Amino acid sequence: MKSIQTKKKIRLKNPVLVAAWPGMGDVALKAAAYLKDKLKATEFATMSPNDYFHPTGVWVEGGLIETPQPSVGHFYFYRHPSSGQDLVLFISDAQPFVEKGHAYAQEIIDFAKTLRVKEVYTFAAMPLPMEHTQPSEVHVVVTKKELLAPLEALGVKTMATGQISGLNGLILGVAKSSGLDGACLLGEIPLYTVQIENPLASLAVLDILTRYLKIELDLADLRRHAEEMNREIEHLIDYLKNPPEAETDEQPIDQKEIDIIKKTLADAAGLPDSAKHRIDELFRLAKKDLARALELKKELDKWSVYDKYEDSFLDLFKKRPKKNN
Repeated sequence: MKSIQTKKKIRLKNPVLVAAWPGMGDVALKAAAYLKDKLKATEFATMSPNDYFHPTGVWVEGGLIETPQPSVGHFYFYRHPSSGQDLVLFISDAQPFVEKGHAYAQEIIDFAKTLRVKEVYTFAAMPLPMEHTQPSEVHVVVTKKELLAPLEALGVKTMATGQISGLNGLILGVAKSSGLDGACLLGEIPLYTVQIENPLASLAVLDILTRYLKIELDLADLRRHAEEMNREIEHLIDYLKNPPEAETDEQPIDQKEIDIIKKTLADAAGLPDSAKHRIDELFRLAKKDLARALELKKELDKWSVYDKYEDSFLDLFKKRPKKNN
């Protein structure tokens, strides 16, 4: 059963698809929603949940349970005012069940092909051991090498290895297998803020995409929002360092305790599967070739998990008993 219902037929000029779902830091969803609103994109189709979604909880308002609402995806279009490419935007406020993800992405790609879309772009977050005060740099992965050079010319870094979980990554794999080109732009976010909205990363990826597609977009509001969010995080840290005397008799916490809080938040967020797989692979390689241990140590330090793996790491350097001939 097809899930996409078209409200109006449209003809577009060499369109590209930009698709987004919720993810870490809400990087993708925030960027796509801002793009839609600023361009005043027009809705022309919806994607009903069908068997892709089932309610997993309920919303409560004033103590009363609301009737579960299904997640609906929305398609929008924007016609470029000059000779650039038109846009098709797909935005959904939820991701389907994991086992339904591939079929869900395939239906979107099949629909995009009927609109003569040949390129697909998505956004994602790249959690790193960085501070929230640092600028968010952008990394990129592409479906073919020819796309790298023009994106790198805009200042992005190539993601050498790893995994992009969820629909923001999966749909590009489906697009590639369906003969479409595409790229995912990943904005850096601090490990300890993966559960917090990160408009700074959304701003970074959106700036790259709009320059790449030659779309004029006013990013001032998103930039202000990013500054406000950073101030809120600073206020929280200042509060933890210097709590009001009227509310507590405890001494202000020092920077060491702040660092512990950040590490605790990062640990609670969990190590991404891609990082776990990379670490496991490097351990396997280092057991065969000790020269790879330095690369492994850098990876452990990058994710601030050396303490967790310390015993296994040191075991690599223990002398192995010689085999008798």
